[in-house]
Amino acid sequence: MSQKPGSLFGGILLTAGSCIGAGMLALPIVTGLAGFFPSLLLFFLAWLFMTLTGLLLVEVTGTFSHQVNMNSMMARTLGKWGQIASWFLYLFLFYSLLVAYISGSGSLVSGVFPISTWQASIFFVILFGTIVLFGTRQVDLWNRVLMGCKIVAFLSMVFLSFRYLQPTLLLHRNTSYMWLALPILVVSFGFHNMVPSLTAYMKGDLKRVRLTILGGSLLTLVIYLIWQILILGIVPIDGEFGIAQSAHLGREASISLAGTLGTSWMGGFGQAFAFFAILTSFLGQTLSLVHFLADAFKVKHEKHESIFLSLLALGPPLLFSLFSPGLFLKALSFAGGWAAILFGIFPVCMVWIGRYRKQVHTPYRVCGGKPLLIAIFLFSIFITGYQVFLMVSPRV
Repeated sequence: MSQKPGSLFGGILLTAGSCIGAGMLALPIVTGLAGFFPSLLLFFLAWLFMTLTGLLLVEVTGTFSHQVNMNSMMARTLGKWGQIASWFLYLFLFYSLLVAYISGSGSLVSGVFPISTWQASIFFVILFGTIVLFGTRQVDLWNRVLMGCKIVAFLSMVFLSFRYLQPTLLLHRNTSYMWLALPILVVSFGFHNMVPSLTAYMKGDLKRVRLTILGGSLLTLVIYLIWQILILGIVPIDGEFGIAQSAHLGREASISLAGTLGTSWMGGFGQAFAFFAILTSFLGQTLSLVHFLADAFKVKHEKHESIFLSLLALGPPLLFSLFSPGLFLKALSFAGGWAAILFGIFPVCMVWIGRYRKQVHTPYRVCGGKPLLIAIFLFSIFITGYQVFLMVSPRV
């Protein structure tokens, strides 16, 4: 821990990069039903909630004198049963996200090539799932290239589309849909699995880790709001490719934007951005799930990933996507319910046990005491309960 800590700017980009992905494509659709200004409150609440719970995990990592992972943090603070519960939640979260990415890729690829959605999903999984087989190094190299392409596509789309903005569209309000986006927003601000890695990267300097999380989450918030203004200021609520129709069909935002503008160049940039956003998220989450399963089954790490574990990681979400196409928005929302438990309730429980039961010393403690922990716990319960309500009586 005495070595020089990593770059603060690099840590901020790592945090923001772990947040900004395929979930960004869903945000304008699910928030647009309520309107731009009502959704601002949701964005702030989701950002604050996920930032605070991320800082709670920083507090937990401060109780260790060595590099740790989420599994060891859960085991020491929550015990065996808490560790088992967290493993199942992680598994469901990974699967839910992969269902969303595979479903979204199927709709996107089938819109470009003359093939069906299920054929496009299979093609996507076989082609890009193979990259994961070659291991972390290859995924890292591909991810760098794809991230660069995603940034270029996004900036080009923003620069070329702003002249089409209609500010009056941003005045739409329908507060009955206000909370609909909350589970997806929680997922979209998710960086929590990066906290142990960021702590190691900063060589245990918790002050720099906190600044990294604050800077990265704020950067994510700013980018999301620019994206919101762009989509909701161009795409109307009603009509073909409108927000309401897109929400009903599970269509992501770049397709709605391209369809509304009806221009080939906009369609190209929109589809490119969506494709790279889904693909970078898909590669990262698939690799994480394969490593998670390897740890669960005690599979020794090799240069290449296990074919069996890769099939186990991609097979179930692919089947869900094939039998129930158009699950992009629903699967992301479902993942948000799991994320609220895993990244909301569990960090609160870990900190509460460490502070008030085991009296563990830590060089950093999130201010707010018991009232803040109780508030975060109750808000996590609300998100999960609301997601259950959406599953029982969906509104879109």
